[in-house]
Amino acid sequence: MENPQRLHVQPRSEKLEAPWVVGFVDGEGCFFVGINPHPDMTSQFQVLPEFTVVQHQRDVQLLYALKAFFGCGVVRRNHAERMAFRVRRLEHLYERIIPFFETHPLKSKKQVDFLKFRDVLRLMATGAHLKAEGIARIRAIASRMNTGQGR
Repeated sequence: MENPQRLHVQPRSEKLEAPWVVGFVDGEGCFFVGINPHPDMTSQFQVLPEFTVVQHQRDVQLLYALKAFFGCGVVRRNHAERMAFRVRRLEHLYERIIPFFETHPLKSKKQVDFLKFRDVLRLMATGAHLKAEGIARIRAIASRMNTGQGR
């Protein structure tokens, strides 16, 4: 007979469905645009868009399930006991992340951040991030992201 005091956690393959992914990202996800000085770039700045979901390491299987669901990204230690699923590759953001959330909109104010994130990626697709005026437009959009105000 098994000891009821002992918890057995079996690694299992999670088969995710779109509505669950939307709800999970609404609660735990982040669309972020970093803009870092980079003297080798034409505009003197590097634009780094990133989609991230962070969880305690005890739930890392959910992050691997997201990686399998989207077919891209990496799972890495974020800090201490936190793990992160991250997508940074532009082609994966353009071809997988953006189309998914266009088809399956987020329900919270995070949808506004997603739309701004998408706007930045669209600007980057035109090469705007390679010019000072494009960096200014991207910086203005990024500064209004992740404020929780939904504007």
